[in-house]
Amino acid sequence: MTISNHILGFPRIGINRELKKAQESYWSGSIKQSDLYFIGKNLRQDNWKKQKDNGIEYISVGDFSWYDHVLTTSMMLGNIPERHHDINNSVDLDCLFRIARGSYPDISASEMTKWFNTNYHYIVPEFNKDRILKFSWNQLLEETDEALSLGYKVKPIILGPITYLWLGKVKGQYFDRLDLLDSILPIYKYILNELNKRNISFIQIDEPVLVLELSEKWKKAYSYAYEYLHSKNKILLTTYFDSIDHNIEFIRNLPVHGIHIDLIAGKYNLFDFNTKIPQEWILSLGIINGRNIWKSDLLKWFETISKISKFRQNLLISSSCSLLHAPIDLNMEKNLDEETKKWFSFAIQKCHELKLLLEALKDYNTTSIKQWCNPIYQRSLSKKVQKFEVQKRVATILNNTFHRISDYSIRSEQQKIKFNLPVLPTTTIGSFPQTVEIRKLRRDYKNNLINFKEYEKGIKKHILQVIKIQEELDIDVLVHGEAERNDMVEYFGEHLDGFVFTENGWVQSYGSRCVKPPIIIGDISRPKSITIEWSKYAQSLTKKPVKGMLTGPVTILFWSFPREDISLEIISKQIALALHDEVLDLEKNGIEIIQIDEPALREGLPLKKSLWNEYLTWAVDAFRLTCFDVKNTTQIHTHMCYCEFNDIMNAIALLDADVITIETARSDMELLEAFKKFKYPNEVGPGVYDIHSSNIPNIKSIDILLKKAMKYLPLRRIWVNPDCGLKTRNWNETVSALKSMIQATKKIRNQIK
Repeated sequence: MTISNHILGFPRIGINRELKKAQESYWSGSIKQSDLYFIGKNLRQDNWKKQKDNGIEYISVGDFSWYDHVLTTSMMLGNIPERHHDINNSVDLDCLFRIARGSYPDISASEMTKWFNTNYHYIVPEFNKDRILKFSWNQLLEETDEALSLGYKVKPIILGPITYLWLGKVKGQYFDRLDLLDSILPIYKYILNELNKRNISFIQIDEPVLVLELSEKWKKAYSYAYEYLHSKNKILLTTYFDSIDHNIEFIRNLPVHGIHIDLIAGKYNLFDFNTKIPQEWILSLGIINGRNIWKSDLLKWFETISKISKFRQNLLISSSCSLLHAPIDLNMEKNLDEETKKWFSFAIQKCHELKLLLEALKDYNTTSIKQWCNPIYQRSLSKKVQKFEVQKRVATILNNTFHRISDYSIRSEQQKIKFNLPVLPTTTIGSFPQTVEIRKLRRDYKNNLINFKEYEKGIKKHILQVIKIQEELDIDVLVHGEAERNDMVEYFGEHLDGFVFTENGWVQSYGSRCVKPPIIIGDISRPKSITIEWSKYAQSLTKKPVKGMLTGPVTILFWSFPREDISLEIISKQIALALHDEVLDLEKNGIEIIQIDEPALREGLPLKKSLWNEYLTWAVDAFRLTCFDVKNTTQIHTHMCYCEFNDIMNAIALLDADVITIETARSDMELLEAFKKFKYPNEVGPGVYDIHSSNIPNIKSIDILLKKAMKYLPLRRIWVNPDCGLKTRNWNETVSALKSMIQATKKIRNQIK
């Protein structure tokens, strides 16, 4: 038996978010491009060293990107949208950032959407029938040479050609994306040949699309592509996020040298699977969860791998997927209590787990892994985990369905009378700019440098400012701005029992955007109200309605690191019951428009469509549980962003929110086609400008988008709002953009009178 270890990728952001800080400094003009390159080089080399120091034998190269690895692939293939070329047609770092972020004054960024069922976002490739593709971005080869020069045993990582085409969208004249295979395969072949010259042991080609339920056309494309790419290089075909059992009949015939499978997210009979693939293949087993922070049960995996090793000569043990989705180093956490901390494993510790397991397998000695696993077995006895009263409350509602008192048609008429809003009512998604002053105020309070009264006074000052600005802009439905909130999920987790929080558990969401997901360690409940006082204060400042702002149960679940000892459905219902109490308290205190954001609803979909119905049933129930018994005149909003809606329109309708606001500016309102085809019955707020771009929209651009929206939706059911929250923008950008939004709306109102 030959056995070794590797990971499918390492976090690229840096242990102190060095990449984020360098990117934003470069964008602001504070550092030169050479400085950014220097920081990136140091990060890569530090990542390689961390892997090596923690016992990883094959070091991953190609997992570093300046914004997103799918965008890196577009750059490599020369797939650059024409609008993002400069006068010299340069394919350089500035070009990459233009594609990701747009450019002044009005060149739009490419679309961004979720990477499969994760909270990582990628830049969607744009495919044009007439675009000439060629090898244009040497990053992978340069970084491979860089790692080889430092003496590492290198394993390059490339996003596979079929997955790349699957992830993209046709722009302009329609054609079949697979027609581009003959254009991109020679580029892939060139890269593989170049790597072959460097005596690389094997190459990780990521094809996660293989876990999906593919049509015959796409299956044939795989056979065609990998016959073309077949070479001396050892290709490790890499899959993750689910199983490939349903596709194994054609996968087993591909001319590759090995397969990686995800044994965490995928349901496999490993011994049966082993008989279905060629005996000479390398089998890479993803047994360390790359998407969660719990220690691995190494003893369980020792037993499994010891048995399978008798039937398979070439084995690799690995993370289930890239560690991109995990925080970097548990040792950076100084405030977690010792009991809880022993339950966790971050990216560096996951590398160490692979080292421990590899040593145990080679020596056939389990002493070290038994010691590692002890906290896992002790956790089930902890009082921090089990709460009988929460379990009892969930048990009483598990088989219930939750419906509003009256249908939308009745509610909407009562709400129109109550709120008396104009046609095309305007609002924002919730957050306003998080200034340096606001962050300092929260930090000072957290560090006990100021008391609660001082903190409250400071937050109320910002709420007053936000209300005043919205009234001056003449927005119809206001928000309090969320100055007290660090993150839309972390904030609620901090006010619910059952969560713990890290100081440095950062994970990349997209580009320079990093999030610090809470960790769900036990049963969840609400010890006291969370948003009531801030919402009441904001409403006291204006006669216009102010929305209460909550994050929904499904989003809190999926944007946290969840428990693995109970089902996701049970966790979602626990959160929903806690939020239900908050919703009723908001209503009792005069907040009669309440937004419950669920941007992660589609993200939670199983990758196989045959499993969608089961998930959507409990996810929709969790949302409806939060607000099913409010009054007809209490208007419930929800918000979703950066996802395709076509396949889940029925579930979105079943949420029965009075108003849904969505991201549509980057897609030029194309996403509304799904709402039109479905004949969505409730109200919709299509985003009229992209808040993730520094471009400030003008009246004309918003007027064009609004008129497009009116072709898809009935006028009386359209709201006007930005794509998403405004926390990442500065005040000048925010006010200028909202002025354009309001003026464009008023212009159309005057035209339709």
